[in-house]
Amino acid sequence: MIPKIILGKGDTRRLIAYLFGKGTANEHVDPHLVASWNGFAPDPGRSPHRAPKEVEKQLHTQLDQPVAMLGRRAPQTTVWHCPVRAAPEDPILSDAQWAEIARRIVAAAGIAPTGDTEACRWVAVRHADDHIHIAATLVRQDGRRPRRDHDIRAVQREARQIEIDYGLRRLKPGDGTAAKRPTSKEVFKARRLGQDVTSREILRLRVRRAMAAASTEAEFFALLEATGVTVRLKLGPSGDALGCNFALPGDTNDKGEPVFYAGSTLAGDLSLPKIRQRLATTTPEPMAIRPGNPWHQATAATERIPHHLTRSNDEAAQGQLAALGGALDLLSLTAPAAARAELERAAVAFERATRSRIAADHASARILRRSVQAIWKDPAEHGDGAGLAMLLDVALTTVAYAMHWHRTRQHAQQQAAAEQTLIHLQAAYAQIAEPVLASLASRTPSPQTKRRYAHQLQQAVPEHAERILADSAWDALAAVLAEAEAAGHNATTVLDRALSQRTLDDAQSPARALTWRIRRLGERHAPGPRAQAANAGYAAVHSTAPRPQEPQTRRR
Repeated sequence: MIPKIILGKGDTRRLIAYLFGKGTANEHVDPHLVASWNGFAPDPGRSPHRAPKEVEKQLHTQLDQPVAMLGRRAPQTTVWHCPVRAAPEDPILSDAQWAEIARRIVAAAGIAPTGDTEACRWVAVRHADDHIHIAATLVRQDGRRPRRDHDIRAVQREARQIEIDYGLRRLKPGDGTAAKRPTSKEVFKARRLGQDVTSREILRLRVRRAMAAASTEAEFFALLEATGVTVRLKLGPSGDALGCNFALPGDTNDKGEPVFYAGSTLAGDLSLPKIRQRLATTTPEPMAIRPGNPWHQATAATERIPHHLTRSNDEAAQGQLAALGGALDLLSLTAPAAARAELERAAVAFERATRSRIAADHASARILRRSVQAIWKDPAEHGDGAGLAMLLDVALTTVAYAMHWHRTRQHAQQQAAAEQTLIHLQAAYAQIAEPVLASLASRTPSPQTKRRYAHQLQQAVPEHAERILADSAWDALAAVLAEAEAAGHNATTVLDRALSQRTLDDAQSPARALTWRIRRLGERHAPGPRAQAANAGYAAVHSTAPRPQEPQTRRR
């Protein structure tokens, strides 16, 4: 159940006319009162022998009477409007149930505490099965102001209890950093225009992608223009841009003017100052990425995120999650068509996990952002799909760690978002990885060579060897080991290096995890004889040392 408080000025005339009208898309059905401050307020929806407009006037006049009696002493903000919406899967509630819910909401908000006969005047209007609107005036009947300290939090707490009491879908408590939900008007407008999602949601995704892809402010605005987004800057007295608003082509109001959304209303991190802060950490001056395969660099950077989540400070960890969100935003544009939809769903879901009350240190994740930008600019330069598969493989583990990180900090909505992301990522990974693994398996080496690799596995990682050898990806793993040997690497050394990168305990498929790691290592320049001897000595020394224990976070 979602309550949303909206404050207004003036009288309630227009609000009452809207609530009892047809709606912007004729969506209002049988509008009528279900509850009021006195139990017998005029009901324009249930007065068949009187003109509806006459009853509406009587109703808003009675609502506004305490405000009108104060005259010039009336407060500037006088209207309290709170739509309360049930989830689509919730049962249809009766008028009596909605009436009781309305009473609980106004009591929790301090508008009309239980038993207070001098409280504010209010009405609850129902014009659809799944929601009501509560309209109130912010002057009590005794002329005083209502005590509504922290009414937004109080109403949300009461809504969580109502969900329990009525057996409704239980929403996760939030921390105030979630992106603004589309309004009912925006939803109906999207349906009328034949859109699957609202303009607000389309703009949010396009602005996030532009922010993830851009290195400078000029490039950010150029990318938005290329995707058809109209940008309107808010200029200060000096002429400097202080903020920006965004609009989609064809999204106009009843006057034919573009409907603009401020960046901060799309999401808390999409205001111009926040965008500039993020872009400042991706400009090329502070550091440069060494030339190489950007898929490998992005994978290595993503593989280090669990370390940041478990060992670094919270600000650095939050910055890493923000960078991972940006990576998912762009990767859906580089994916094969079959997996693109699932990757986009994963990016949209993970967006909620990229923000919390913890201020993000974006500078800690420069390499991930820049390597993903390089991939986005030329996704086909490196790889046959293996790059995306290996990156998603480590992203699955990283998102599982993100879920655990948010859970330990009681970020309920972010935890749920990470959990939903895992579902979409797993589906996308299966679609992308299976063809690549099948291609690798077709190049698997001779049985004799595979037996040698199996013996090396049993020596190097006995606790996982049986599971790896029984995995369907074993043939692909043997193939990448053989290719590494053909490129001049020592198979034992490469295997030990792959195992030392990170534990396999939290891998859903240790065989696949090793396949991608060895593929990455095998594509590096092969070391000379002296370096191979040194690496062999290093492996011999470190193979007997116990590996550090990692949190036991399993993929779902």
